[in-house]
Amino acid sequence: MTLILNPNSWLQMASIIFLDIPAGSGYSYADTQEGWISSDTVLAAQANDFLKKFLIDHPKFLKNPLYVAGISYIGIAIPKITLEIYEGNERGDHPPMNIQGYILMSPLTNKFNDFNSRLEYAHRMALISDDIYKSAIENCHGNYVNVDTLNTLCANSLQRYEQCTCRITLDYILEPFCDENDPLSDCQDAFTKVVEIWANTEVVQQALNVRQGKIGKWELLNDTLHYKQGKNDTECYAYDIFSSFPYHKKLSSKNCRALILSGDHDMTFPYVGIEQWITSLDIEIEIPWHPFYVDGQVGGYQMKYAQNDYSLTFTTVKGAGHLVPYYKPKETIVATKTWLSSPTYSSDS
Repeated sequence: MTLILNPNSWLQMASIIFLDIPAGSGYSYADTQEGWISSDTVLAAQANDFLKKFLIDHPKFLKNPLYVAGISYIGIAIPKITLEIYEGNERGDHPPMNIQGYILMSPLTNKFNDFNSRLEYAHRMALISDDIYKSAIENCHGNYVNVDTLNTLCANSLQRYEQCTCRITLDYILEPFCDENDPLSDCQDAFTKVVEIWANTEVVQQALNVRQGKIGKWELLNDTLHYKQGKNDTECYAYDIFSSFPYHKKLSSKNCRALILSGDHDMTFPYVGIEQWITSLDIEIEIPWHPFYVDGQVGGYQMKYAQNDYSLTFTTVKGAGHLVPYYKPKETIVATKTWLSSPTYSSDS
């Protein structure tokens, strides 16, 4: 393995703290049995405590503009973390944090709507026909997740939908499908294999100051924490935030900026569902849907919403899958860098 410099590193535009949370993710660990027990709400509280302690120990960063960012499932908790920072400042908590807003990529926002939006997305991407789509709409009454077993017409419509999409890679619909139940299939791509070798190399862990003897083998996915549609709580984690929309709504009354990025080839949490909850915030459109460009080519599309001292920019990245910066690193950094450097909106000015 050879490390090379990443020309699209986010460190070009920001100082970043990468936080492995909760215990059991990344290189993080707990010393007690109680320390391994967590949930969406506990995670949010722990993240807030961490930031306070970090800034107390490193006061030189107190004046830096602070943005809380995350991708995928953590989208359920990031708005709560961000809101608690704003409310802590309003209460006079110490230290005061220079919170400016939050950044979400392919976020999970609602544990019904985001999965339910997959059917609409499949139709928009020509994965299902008009006939299948219309049949599902007529028979399922807007619910494609929790299906009434007595509604055979809906079940038949969804069976046709599943037949068309069951061998589609949700994270990136253009990728070849790999059947994990096939013993002859090797579903680990080259990136995953290299990352797992790198992360388990002793010299790497020493360079990262990983506490020796505290963790076992580093794995890309911790199944005791990882959420899947309809998954029940595990012995160490409770998925106790069903929707982060109420936190988004409360943040829309703050002096806050939000950037929401979505890959237009992501069927895990499709841009369709993201559009729906953003529209439900009922915020005026300041800049309508328009393309942004990278090296003279369309990198994706953007739309900006604003009211008073709050603004939200929704960006789709053309050709990107669920892990937006992985699939389209240059387009992602251009969109994010432009957003960070743009002036703060105020409807009073």
